[in-house]
Amino acid sequence: MFEYIKEYYGVNVELNMAIEFDGDKGIITKDNGNYIGVTFDKDKPGNISNIHPTDDLLVFTGKYRKPRKTTRAQKNYQEYLRCDCCETFGEWMGFA
Repeated sequence: MFEYIKEYYGVNVELNMAIEFDGDKGIITKDNGNYIGVTFDKDKPGNISNIHPTDDLLVFTGKYRKPRKTTRAQKNYQEYLRCDCCETFGEWMGFA
């Protein structure tokens, strides 16, 4: 994971590494090519923001921690957002 970032930018990043970006704390949760996928503590689990590895506001703390668990409802909603449909969430889930 993160081979491109390590080789091209020379930044040593790992999954579940704690970071701070512009005063917000979070952890690295995904390899997004030339971006680091970060889940911030202020956001719901599974909500991933793309941060460029050379951004001046990015600080690697050197600590590691496990991500918070995503609930089944949050997973369903994230799947709904990824699908390209014209239905409401309730219709998509079969409630309406």
